[in-house]
Amino acid sequence: MNPSTLQARVIVDEMIRGGVTEAVLCPGSRNAPLAFALHAADVAGRLRLHVRIDERSAGFLALGLAISSRQPVPIVMTSGTAVANMSPAVFEANYARVPLVVVSANRPYELLGSGANQTVEQFGIFGTQVRAAISLGLAEQDLDTNSQWRSAVGRVLAAARGARTGNAGPVQFDIPIREPLVPDPEVLPDDDLGTFAGRPDGLPWTQAPVGKLDVPLPIDLSLDTVVVSGHGAGEHPALAGIPTVAEPTAPHAQTPLHPLALDSLHPQQAIICGRPTLHRGVARLLADPKVRVYALTTGPRWPDVSGNVYATGTRVEPLGEPREEWLKDCAEVQQRVLGAVDAELDESASTTGLHVARVVSAAMRPGDQLVVGASNPIRDVALAGRATDGVRVLSNRGVAGIDGTNSTAIGAAMALDSVSSGARTVALMGDLTFVHDATGLLVGPGEPRPKSLRIVVANDDGGGIFGLLEQGDPRYNRGPYAGAYERVFGTPHRTDLAALCAGFHLPHRRVAIGDLPGVLGEDAPEGGVEVIEVVTDREHLRAVHAAIGARMRR
Repeated sequence: MNPSTLQARVIVDEMIRGGVTEAVLCPGSRNAPLAFALHAADVAGRLRLHVRIDERSAGFLALGLAISSRQPVPIVMTSGTAVANMSPAVFEANYARVPLVVVSANRPYELLGSGANQTVEQFGIFGTQVRAAISLGLAEQDLDTNSQWRSAVGRVLAAARGARTGNAGPVQFDIPIREPLVPDPEVLPDDDLGTFAGRPDGLPWTQAPVGKLDVPLPIDLSLDTVVVSGHGAGEHPALAGIPTVAEPTAPHAQTPLHPLALDSLHPQQAIICGRPTLHRGVARLLADPKVRVYALTTGPRWPDVSGNVYATGTRVEPLGEPREEWLKDCAEVQQRVLGAVDAELDESASTTGLHVARVVSAAMRPGDQLVVGASNPIRDVALAGRATDGVRVLSNRGVAGIDGTNSTAIGAAMALDSVSSGARTVALMGDLTFVHDATGLLVGPGEPRPKSLRIVVANDDGGGIFGLLEQGDPRYNRGPYAGAYERVFGTPHRTDLAALCAGFHLPHRRVAIGDLPGVLGEDAPEGGVEVIEVVTDREHLRAVHAAIGARMRR
């Protein structure tokens, strides 16, 4: 067995022993030994392989698989720009603490700077965005490096899981490979590895259990307190009875508090769980010097955008009981806000993303999974959503980009399929997000597919979120600024989503908002994936938000 083939087989074998069950592969030449080894493992039923041609989309597919399964997922690619295209997924995995393993095949290092084709300085290309960058030496004939190869795989998986840091995240595993890049014809894929075998009984070479930080923090809950539960928040049973502004991706709040309610309340202290990413009202609260702010996180880092955090830990040790009057005030404001939102949406003559988010979230059942795109949809779910307990909500909130959302949803759906029979995945996103990852819809005829994924696209033909920001002020679309807003922020594109879906052989339906609940209640779509388009209005979106605020003030 030639050295490159042997090394690739050992690496794949050790990854499987270390708990890897899913792998993503992008075709190439330099990574051919790894491709052969992954294909053989897939045929043998040792892992499930997903092949994609676009590295950026493939990275987010791996991200979705890892987010939903909570296990490391390797994404294997060739050298050169293939590695550079992984940057968006790596950045997201870093800030969202997702165990993504970038396995980058490389040219032998002596070729760097020589002008050799498809050769770049790719080891360490991700800089501070990875938990570790680990490289292997070149495989050489008759050199026993089995222990070093397997040990390196163990270090890679441990770093990705955050085994010693409590800080899971992406890792670069760079592997220089020398020709020959294909197996010797007489070598069979299941030939015994001989002296390069792993530990007995399928054990990993190095066992590295994941440790957990435990930093208790005493907090007096008799003071008027709100909890801000953000992305990546853990479970905190001691805070279950405290009014909680929970972002959609946070654990379900037992005592929910709508984010718009904060403008009508005056808490004395706030407890951050996870990382808040959405609401300006939350940002104002956490920056208020009169409010004592605590931060509870599951890892070593804690959020403190305003620099106002008083103390930080990983779990609360409650002191005192919340005032009944405070809980009553919060509950009354909560009902007033919910009433204002529902009343305005019921009376609005326009269909907006808020309407779509309300319908989609209400259609989810316990055990289902909702994947939400960045920009407006995740905010719409936070403001108008009605997801029940038992529905898991996922979103790329690490750096909150619109990259790769179709791919993330497909990966998350397949990960759910593998552990839950009959569970559904629904993805909700805007039209720009959908079009941005059009290549994520390209799934080869022999590739694994989701069993039940509906992608709901709220199509307002552009970037509706900017209409809610400062640049969305109508003054910036008339007079000396006439046309500026619509061209450089609204960015209409006029894409025919039905034609786009037809090109990828995906079923597509355009439905009215009133028909959406029935569509989402149907059995799994034929072929596993369906795109549902709902035309929405962004011209009046700013006015709808303003009207909700006016109702609350009344």
